[in-house]
Amino acid sequence: MQVLGIRYCEVTPQMSALTAFFAALGMPKNDYAQDGFEGAIFPAGASWIELWKPGPQMPTSVMLQVIVDDADAFAAHARGNGLEPQGPTDAHGERIYMLTAPNGMQVSFQSALAG
Repeated sequence: MQVLGIRYCEVTPQMSALTAFFAALGMPKNDYAQDGFEGAIFPAGASWIELWKPGPQMPTSVMLQVIVDDADAFAAHARGNGLEPQGPTDAHGERIYMLTAPNGMQVSFQSALAG
């Protein structure tokens, strides 16, 4: 089991201002607009920052996404330690499990699907 990267994901009405902020900082940016979703991704190696505008399908929120080599193994480990991950869901080429941290923050862990 290995953690490969971390993604900070925020859905916020301040998406445009935050996007401008990180771009001004000098971070590379990939704009995203498709299927009613508008956002930006700032890659940093295997990690990145995702910023999205809220909408009917995407309410305002903050999420920490932990990218792992084997999401199923991490799910089994989490369950063995008293956590209750929900999933899996296979989407966007990844197997995804969800948890809620003690502070209420949504946390996902996911791995690439073989293919």
